[in-house]
Amino acid sequence: MAKEILGYIKLQIPAGGANPSPPVGPALGQRGLNIMDFCKAFNEKTKNLEKGSPIPVVITAYKDKKFDFITKLPPVSYYLKKAANLKKGNSTPGKSVLGKINLKQIEEIAKTKMEDLNAINIEGAIEMVKGSARSMGMEIEK
Repeated sequence: MAKEILGYIKLQIPAGGANPSPPVGPALGQRGLNIMDFCKAFNEKTKNLEKGSPIPVVITAYKDKKFDFITKLPPVSYYLKKAANLKKGNSTPGKSVLGKINLKQIEEIAKTKMEDLNAINIEGAIEMVKGSARSMGMEIEK
């Protein structure tokens, strides 16, 4: 018999930085899940990733107070900011250019994120990354 699912919890936690403080503690606590078990498992799974990079995680909570979780790669915006050496995106995209990124960097980001993107092929993934770059106020160099 399959386990009965209580719900899903979506969080974004720094790699190797899960601890019982918000947002992890309250999100898991209200479902009655063991917070420290999750923190230990998450930190163990993300220990080889770049320290502090934001990792999206989807936690499946079951009625018997157990859980499973799936980690994904950091968001495209994280990779774009890293490639362009930026702290944050542009507050007025379309009016001013904040940074520049070339097609080679965009292609590398698209290949890295391909498994998480909703794209059929690499060309579609590249277009998605280009759109994210434009919406962040970046100029795309040929």
